[in-house]
Amino acid sequence: MPGEGQSPDHTIEIEGVGAGAFNPDCWRTGHLHLVPDVRRPMLAPKLAGVFRNIYAGYALEESWGWRLFYSAWDGTGDPHDRIYEASTKDFLDFDGRHTVIEPGEFLHTSNVVTGKRPGGGYFMLGTAADEIPGPYKSTNKPVVFTSSNGESWNGTDIPYQAKATDVIEIHGYPNYARADLNGANVLVQDAGLMRFYFTDWNHSGEVFWAEGSDEKHLQFGSAALKTIHAANDVQAFDVHGARWYLMGLYKKGDVGLTASDSEHLWYALSNDPHIFTEERPLLNASDALDRFIFSLGFVRRGDRLLGVVYGAGDQAGDSHNQLFATWLQKRVQLIARHEFDLGNGAKYEAAGALGPDRQRFRLPEDKPFEGELRLFDDDGVTLLGSTAVHLEPGRVYRIEIGTAL
Repeated sequence: MPGEGQSPDHTIEIEGVGAGAFNPDCWRTGHLHLVPDVRRPMLAPKLAGVFRNIYAGYALEESWGWRLFYSAWDGTGDPHDRIYEASTKDFLDFDGRHTVIEPGEFLHTSNVVTGKRPGGGYFMLGTAADEIPGPYKSTNKPVVFTSSNGESWNGTDIPYQAKATDVIEIHGYPNYARADLNGANVLVQDAGLMRFYFTDWNHSGEVFWAEGSDEKHLQFGSAALKTIHAANDVQAFDVHGARWYLMGLYKKGDVGLTASDSEHLWYALSNDPHIFTEERPLLNASDALDRFIFSLGFVRRGDRLLGVVYGAGDQAGDSHNQLFATWLQKRVQLIARHEFDLGNGAKYEAAGALGPDRQRFRLPEDKPFEGELRLFDDDGVTLLGSTAVHLEPGRVYRIEIGTAL
Protein backbone atom coordinates (compact mmCIF):
# COMPACT_ATOMS: atom_id res chain seq x y z
CA MET A 1 0.00 0.00 0.00
CA PRO A 2 1.20 3.60 -0.49
CA GLY A 3 3.35 5.05 2.29
CA GLU A 4 4.29 8.57 3.25
CA GLY A 5 6.90 10.74 1.56
CA GLN A 6 8.81 10.62 -1.69
CA SER A 7 11.82 8.80 -3.01
CA PRO A 8 14.61 10.06 -5.32
CA ASP A 9 14.31 9.56 -9.07
CA HIS A 10 14.95 6.02 -10.33
CA THR A 11 14.25 4.64 -6.85
CA ILE A 12 11.40 3.36 -4.76
CA GLU A 13 11.29 3.02 -0.99
CA ILE A 14 9.45 0.36 1.00
CA GLU A 15 8.46 0.85 4.63
CA GLY A 16 7.35 -1.71 7.20
CA VAL A 17 10.51 -3.82 6.99
CA GLY A 18 11.87 -3.28 10.51
CA ALA A 19 13.05 -6.23 12.58
CA GLY A 20 10.52 -8.30 14.49
CA ALA A 21 10.81 -9.54 18.07
CA PHE A 22 14.30 -10.57 19.16
CA ASN A 23 14.96 -14.07 17.87
CA PRO A 24 17.89 -15.79 19.60
CA ASP A 25 18.01 -18.47 16.90
CA CYS A 26 19.01 -15.86 14.30
CA TRP A 27 21.82 -14.64 16.55
CA ARG A 28 22.98 -18.14 17.51
CA THR A 29 23.30 -19.10 13.86
CA GLY A 30 24.51 -15.71 12.63
CA HIS A 31 21.68 -15.47 10.08
CA LEU A 32 20.98 -11.74 10.28
CA HIS A 33 19.73 -9.63 7.39
CA LEU A 34 21.70 -6.45 8.06
CA VAL A 35 21.27 -3.47 5.74
CA PRO A 36 23.63 -0.44 5.89
CA ASP A 37 21.98 2.96 6.04
CA VAL A 38 22.22 4.82 2.71
CA ARG A 39 23.30 7.99 4.50
CA ARG A 40 27.09 8.14 4.70
CA PRO A 41 27.19 9.23 7.49
CA MET A 42 23.84 9.04 9.24
CA LEU A 43 24.89 11.94 11.48
CA ALA A 44 27.83 14.26 10.86
CA PRO A 45 29.42 16.67 13.36
CA LYS A 46 28.47 20.31 13.23
CA LEU A 47 30.56 22.34 10.79
CA ALA A 48 30.88 25.57 12.75
CA GLY A 49 33.91 24.68 14.87
CA VAL A 50 37.49 23.66 14.15
CA PHE A 51 37.21 20.21 15.77
CA ARG A 52 34.61 17.88 14.30
CA ASN A 53 34.05 14.21 15.16
CA ILE A 54 31.42 11.87 16.58
CA TYR A 55 33.02 8.64 17.71
CA ALA A 56 30.43 7.07 20.03
CA GLY A 57 26.64 7.01 19.94
CA TYR A 58 24.07 5.43 22.23
CA ALA A 59 20.29 5.35 21.68
CA LEU A 60 17.99 5.41 24.70
CA GLU A 61 14.42 4.34 23.95
CA GLU A 62 11.55 6.61 25.01
CA SER A 63 7.80 6.38 24.34
CA TRP A 64 8.07 9.06 21.62
CA GLY A 65 11.27 7.79 19.99
CA TRP A 66 14.87 7.88 21.16
CA ARG A 67 17.34 10.14 22.89
CA LEU A 68 20.57 9.80 20.93
CA PHE A 69 23.55 10.51 23.18
CA TYR A 70 26.99 10.74 21.66
CA SER A 71 30.59 11.55 22.54
CA ALA A 72 32.23 14.04 20.26
CA TRP A 73 33.93 17.26 19.34
CA ASP A 74 30.67 18.46 17.81
CA GLY A 75 32.00 21.52 16.03
CA THR A 76 33.93 22.81 19.04
CA GLY A 77 36.87 25.18 19.34
CA ASP A 78 39.00 22.76 21.38
CA PRO A 79 39.71 19.01 21.18
CA HIS A 80 38.15 18.05 24.53
CA ASP A 81 35.56 15.27 24.50
CA ARG A 82 32.07 16.13 25.67
CA ILE A 83 28.78 14.24 25.84
CA TYR A 84 25.92 15.50 23.69
CA GLU A 85 22.28 14.66 23.10
CA ALA A 86 19.88 14.82 20.17
CA SER A 87 16.35 13.46 19.78
CA THR A 88 14.75 11.46 17.00
CA LYS A 89 11.38 9.82 16.53
CA ASP A 90 12.43 7.63 13.61
CA PHE A 91 16.21 7.93 12.97
CA LEU A 92 15.41 9.96 9.87
CA ASP A 93 15.77 13.41 11.40
CA PHE A 94 17.60 14.58 14.53
CA ASP A 95 16.56 17.56 16.59
CA GLY A 96 17.75 19.59 19.57
CA ARG A 97 21.46 18.84 19.53
CA HIS A 98 23.06 20.17 22.70
CA THR A 99 25.83 19.51 25.21
CA VAL A 100 24.84 17.66 28.39
CA ILE A 101 28.22 16.89 30.06
CA GLU A 102 31.33 19.10 30.02
CA PRO A 103 34.75 17.71 31.05
CA GLY A 104 34.77 19.91 34.15
CA GLU A 105 37.63 18.70 36.35
CA PHE A 106 38.81 16.26 33.66
CA LEU A 107 40.45 16.60 30.28
CA HIS A 108 37.71 14.60 28.53
CA THR A 109 34.34 12.99 29.21
CA SER A 110 33.34 10.39 26.64
CA ASN A 111 32.06 6.86 25.81
CA VAL A 112 28.46 7.40 26.83
CA VAL A 113 25.92 4.72 27.86
CA THR A 114 22.51 5.62 29.30
CA GLY A 115 19.56 3.78 30.81
CA LYS A 116 16.71 3.73 33.32
CA ARG A 117 17.43 3.34 37.04
CA PRO A 118 15.69 0.55 39.00
CA GLY A 119 13.89 3.04 41.26
CA GLY A 120 13.04 5.50 38.48
CA GLY A 121 14.92 8.21 36.65
CA TYR A 122 18.00 7.84 34.49
CA PHE A 123 21.69 7.03 34.71
CA MET A 124 24.49 8.01 32.35
CA LEU A 125 27.88 6.33 32.19
CA GLY A 126 30.92 8.03 30.71
CA THR A 127 34.70 7.81 30.76
CA ALA A 128 36.77 10.48 32.48
CA ALA A 129 40.02 10.59 30.60
CA ASP A 130 43.43 11.86 31.75
CA GLU A 131 44.37 14.42 34.39
CA ILE A 132 41.93 12.93 36.91
CA PRO A 133 42.32 14.59 40.32
CA GLY A 134 42.93 12.57 43.47
CA PRO A 135 43.99 8.90 43.61
CA TYR A 136 43.25 8.24 39.92
CA LYS A 137 45.62 10.76 38.39
CA SER A 138 46.62 10.11 34.78
CA THR A 139 44.31 7.14 34.31
CA ASN A 140 40.96 6.62 32.59
CA LYS A 141 38.03 5.86 34.88
CA PRO A 142 34.26 5.41 34.53
CA VAL A 143 32.08 8.24 35.78
CA VAL A 144 28.34 8.12 36.38
CA PHE A 145 25.63 10.78 36.48
CA THR A 146 21.96 10.50 37.45
CA SER A 147 18.80 12.39 36.56
CA SER A 148 15.19 12.34 37.71
CA ASN A 149 13.87 13.57 34.36
CA GLY A 150 16.59 12.91 31.78
CA GLU A 151 16.93 16.65 31.19
CA SER A 152 19.29 17.77 33.98
CA TRP A 153 22.08 15.70 35.48
CA ASN A 154 23.31 15.41 39.07
CA GLY A 155 20.76 18.01 40.11
CA THR A 156 22.19 20.89 38.07
CA ASP A 157 21.35 22.65 34.84
CA ILE A 158 23.01 21.37 31.69
CA PRO A 159 25.72 21.20 30.70
CA TYR A 160 26.88 19.52 33.88
CA GLN A 161 30.55 20.01 34.80
CA ALA A 162 31.96 16.55 35.61
CA LYS A 163 33.74 16.12 38.94
CA ALA A 164 36.20 13.69 40.48
CA THR A 165 33.47 12.60 42.90
CA ASP A 166 31.56 11.15 39.90
CA VAL A 167 34.11 8.32 39.47
CA ILE A 168 32.62 4.85 40.02
CA GLU A 169 34.03 2.80 42.88
CA ILE A 170 34.81 -0.86 42.13
CA HIS A 171 35.57 -2.74 45.32
CA GLY A 172 37.64 -5.88 45.10
CA TYR A 173 39.26 -5.21 41.74
CA PRO A 174 43.07 -5.45 42.15
CA ASN A 175 44.89 -2.14 41.83
CA TYR A 176 41.82 -0.25 40.62
CA ALA A 177 43.62 3.07 41.21
CA ARG A 178 46.02 2.30 38.34
CA ALA A 179 43.55 0.48 36.08
CA ASP A 180 42.99 2.00 32.63
CA LEU A 181 39.27 1.75 31.78
CA ASN A 182 38.71 3.59 28.54
CA GLY A 183 36.33 3.03 25.64
CA ALA A 184 35.16 -0.36 26.91
CA ASN A 185 32.64 0.42 29.62
CA VAL A 186 29.00 -0.72 29.75
CA LEU A 187 26.49 -0.11 32.55
CA VAL A 188 23.14 -1.90 32.50
CA GLN A 189 20.19 -2.23 34.84
CA ASP A 190 19.14 -5.85 35.17
CA ALA A 191 16.53 -7.17 37.61
CA GLY A 192 17.10 -4.35 40.07
CA LEU A 193 20.90 -4.59 39.98
CA MET A 194 23.39 -2.32 38.23
CA ARG A 195 25.95 -4.35 36.30
CA PHE A 196 29.15 -2.89 34.88
CA TYR A 197 31.21 -4.52 32.11
CA PHE A 198 34.73 -3.21 31.52
CA THR A 199 38.18 -3.82 30.10
CA ASP A 200 41.33 -2.79 31.94
CA TRP A 201 43.90 -2.00 29.25
CA ASN A 202 46.66 -2.69 31.78
CA HIS A 203 45.24 -6.23 31.96
CA SER A 204 43.76 -6.68 28.48
CA GLY A 205 42.39 -9.88 27.00
CA GLU A 206 39.25 -10.09 29.14
CA VAL A 207 35.97 -8.30 29.67
CA PHE A 208 35.18 -8.16 33.41
CA TRP A 209 31.98 -7.54 35.32
CA ALA A 210 31.08 -5.90 38.62
CA GLU A 211 27.66 -5.19 40.08
CA GLY A 212 25.83 -3.56 42.94
CA SER A 213 22.54 -2.12 44.12
CA ASP A 214 23.42 1.34 42.76
CA GLU A 215 25.49 2.66 39.86
CA LYS A 216 28.20 4.28 41.96
CA HIS A 217 29.34 1.49 44.32
CA LEU A 218 30.08 -1.86 42.69
CA GLN A 219 31.61 -5.15 43.78
CA PHE A 220 34.04 -6.85 41.41
CA GLY A 221 32.99 -10.26 40.11
CA SER A 222 35.17 -12.00 37.53
CA ALA A 223 35.84 -12.26 33.79
CA ALA A 224 32.74 -12.40 31.58
CA LEU A 225 34.49 -13.04 28.24
CA LYS A 226 38.03 -13.75 27.13
CA THR A 227 38.64 -11.46 24.16
CA ILE A 228 40.89 -8.75 22.79
CA HIS A 229 37.78 -6.81 21.81
CA ALA A 230 36.02 -4.13 23.83
CA ALA A 231 32.42 -4.33 25.07
CA ASN A 232 30.36 -1.25 24.19
CA ASP A 233 26.79 -2.38 24.85
CA VAL A 234 24.81 -5.18 26.50
CA GLN A 235 21.06 -5.65 26.00
CA ALA A 236 18.73 -8.17 27.70
CA PHE A 237 15.66 -9.79 26.10
CA ASP A 238 13.09 -12.22 27.49
CA VAL A 239 12.06 -14.90 24.98
CA HIS A 240 9.75 -17.79 25.85
CA GLY A 241 10.69 -17.76 29.51
CA ALA A 242 14.46 -17.48 28.91
CA ARG A 243 16.55 -14.34 29.38
CA TRP A 244 19.09 -13.60 26.68
CA TYR A 245 22.00 -11.18 26.94
CA LEU A 246 23.52 -9.68 23.79
CA MET A 247 26.96 -8.06 24.06
CA GLY A 248 28.32 -5.83 21.28
CA LEU A 249 32.10 -5.55 20.82
CA TYR A 250 34.63 -3.68 18.70
CA LYS A 251 38.42 -3.52 18.34
CA LYS A 252 39.66 -0.53 20.26
CA GLY A 253 42.72 1.16 18.84
CA ASP A 254 44.57 4.44 18.60
CA VAL A 255 46.75 6.02 15.93
CA GLY A 256 48.51 3.32 13.93
CA LEU A 257 45.64 0.83 14.01
CA THR A 258 45.19 -0.82 10.63
CA ALA A 259 41.90 -1.23 8.82
CA SER A 260 42.17 -5.03 9.04
CA ASP A 261 42.06 -4.65 12.84
CA SER A 262 39.19 -2.23 13.07
CA GLU A 263 36.80 -2.69 10.15
CA HIS A 264 34.62 -5.22 12.00
CA LEU A 265 32.12 -5.48 14.85
CA TRP A 266 31.34 -8.59 16.88
CA TYR A 267 28.73 -9.86 19.31
CA ALA A 268 28.38 -12.51 22.01
CA LEU A 269 25.17 -14.15 23.22
CA SER A 270 24.45 -15.81 26.56
CA ASN A 271 21.72 -16.81 29.00
CA ASP A 272 24.08 -15.94 31.86
CA PRO A 273 25.08 -12.26 32.21
CA HIS A 274 28.29 -13.28 33.99
CA ILE A 275 29.63 -15.68 31.34
CA PHE A 276 29.86 -15.18 27.56
CA THR A 277 31.73 -17.99 25.83
CA GLU A 278 31.77 -17.22 22.10
CA GLU A 279 32.05 -14.23 19.79
CA ARG A 280 30.58 -14.01 16.31
CA PRO A 281 31.12 -11.44 13.53
CA LEU A 282 28.35 -8.83 13.43
CA LEU A 283 29.20 -6.61 10.47
CA ASN A 284 32.03 -5.26 8.37
CA ALA A 285 32.78 -1.71 7.27
CA SER A 286 30.84 -0.84 4.13
CA ASP A 287 33.46 1.31 2.39
CA ALA A 288 36.41 3.63 2.97
CA LEU A 289 34.31 6.12 4.93
CA ASP A 290 33.70 3.76 7.87
CA ARG A 291 36.74 1.47 7.63
CA PHE A 292 38.01 2.44 11.11
CA ILE A 293 35.19 1.58 13.53
CA PHE A 294 35.56 3.05 16.99
CA SER A 295 32.37 2.22 18.91
CA LEU A 296 28.89 0.70 18.74
CA GLY A 297 25.49 0.98 20.39
CA PHE A 298 22.41 -1.15 19.75
CA VAL A 299 19.05 0.42 18.88
CA ARG A 300 16.00 -1.29 20.32
CA ARG A 301 12.25 -0.74 20.51
CA GLY A 302 10.64 -2.87 23.21
CA ASP A 303 11.41 -6.52 22.44
CA ARG A 304 12.90 -5.69 19.04
CA LEU A 305 16.60 -5.18 18.26
CA LEU A 306 16.44 -2.78 15.30
CA GLY A 307 20.10 -2.27 14.48
CA VAL A 308 23.36 -0.71 15.52
CA VAL A 309 24.82 2.80 15.39
CA TYR A 310 28.59 3.14 15.37
CA GLY A 311 31.27 5.79 15.21
CA ALA A 312 33.76 5.34 12.40
CA GLY A 313 36.09 7.24 10.10
CA ASP A 314 38.34 6.95 7.10
CA GLN A 315 41.56 6.95 9.12
CA ALA A 316 42.91 5.55 12.39
CA GLY A 317 42.07 7.30 15.61
CA ASP A 318 38.82 9.09 16.27
CA SER A 319 39.51 12.66 15.12
CA HIS A 320 37.55 12.30 11.84
CA ASN A 321 34.76 10.00 12.94
CA GLN A 322 31.10 10.33 12.07
CA LEU A 323 28.05 8.32 13.09
CA PHE A 324 26.94 5.45 10.83
CA ALA A 325 24.15 2.87 11.14
CA THR A 326 23.27 -0.63 9.97
CA TRP A 327 19.76 -1.99 10.46
CA LEU A 328 18.42 -5.48 11.07
CA GLN A 329 15.50 -5.74 8.65
CA LYS A 330 13.31 -8.13 6.75
CA ARG A 331 14.59 -8.92 3.29
CA VAL A 332 12.62 -7.64 0.31
CA GLN A 333 13.31 -8.99 -3.16
CA LEU A 334 11.76 -7.57 -6.32
CA ILE A 335 11.51 -9.69 -9.48
CA ALA A 336 10.71 -7.88 -12.74
CA ARG A 337 7.69 -9.33 -14.54
CA HIS A 338 8.73 -8.84 -18.16
CA GLU A 339 11.77 -11.08 -17.64
CA PHE A 340 10.19 -13.21 -14.97
CA ASP A 341 7.77 -14.65 -17.56
CA LEU A 342 10.80 -16.00 -19.42
CA GLY A 343 12.01 -17.78 -16.27
CA ASN A 344 14.98 -15.47 -15.91
CA GLY A 345 13.58 -12.49 -13.96
CA ALA A 346 15.81 -9.58 -13.02
CA LYS A 347 16.05 -9.55 -9.21
CA TYR A 348 16.53 -6.41 -7.18
CA GLU A 349 17.73 -6.29 -3.57
CA ALA A 350 17.76 -3.22 -1.36
CA ALA A 351 20.46 -0.68 -2.17
CA GLY A 352 20.40 0.31 1.49
CA ALA A 353 18.20 1.27 4.41
CA LEU A 354 16.86 4.66 5.40
CA GLY A 355 16.44 4.34 9.15
CA PRO A 356 15.28 1.16 10.88
CA ASP A 357 12.03 0.64 8.96
CA ARG A 358 12.64 1.60 5.31
CA GLN A 359 14.59 0.18 2.37
CA ARG A 360 15.57 1.89 -0.87
CA PHE A 361 15.69 0.18 -4.27
CA ARG A 362 17.39 1.54 -7.39
CA LEU A 363 15.68 0.78 -10.68
CA PRO A 364 17.48 0.67 -14.05
CA GLU A 365 14.91 2.98 -15.64
CA ASP A 366 12.70 5.76 -14.37
CA LYS A 367 9.47 3.96 -15.20
CA PRO A 368 6.96 1.84 -13.22
CA PHE A 369 8.12 -1.50 -11.89
CA GLU A 370 5.91 -4.48 -12.67
CA GLY A 371 6.59 -7.81 -11.07
CA GLU A 372 6.68 -9.82 -7.86
CA LEU A 373 7.63 -8.79 -4.32
CA ARG A 374 9.00 -11.47 -2.03
CA LEU A 375 9.29 -10.86 1.69
CA PHE A 376 11.71 -12.81 3.90
CA ASP A 377 12.10 -12.75 7.67
CA ASP A 378 14.93 -11.07 9.63
CA ASP A 379 17.21 -14.02 8.85
CA GLY A 380 16.99 -13.16 5.14
CA VAL A 381 16.12 -16.80 4.35
CA THR A 382 12.65 -17.66 5.67
CA LEU A 383 10.04 -16.72 3.06
CA LEU A 384 7.03 -14.98 4.61
CA GLY A 385 5.08 -14.49 1.39
CA SER A 386 4.94 -12.92 -2.06
CA THR A 387 2.59 -10.78 -4.12
CA ALA A 388 2.31 -9.10 -7.51
CA VAL A 389 3.14 -5.37 -7.38
CA HIS A 390 3.00 -2.23 -9.49
CA LEU A 391 5.44 0.35 -8.10
CA GLU A 392 5.96 3.89 -9.34
CA PRO A 393 9.47 5.43 -9.15
CA GLY A 394 9.86 8.29 -6.74
CA ARG A 395 7.19 6.84 -4.45
CA VAL A 396 7.16 5.27 -0.98
CA TYR A 397 5.20 2.07 -0.29
CA ARG A 398 4.42 0.28 2.94
CA ILE A 399 4.21 -3.42 3.73
CA GLU A 400 1.64 -4.24 6.39
CA ILE A 401 2.89 -7.36 8.14
CA GLY A 402 -0.03 -9.67 8.86
CA THR A 403 -1.98 -8.75 5.72
CA ALA A 404 -2.10 -11.12 2.79
CA LEU A 405 0.93 -11.21 0.55
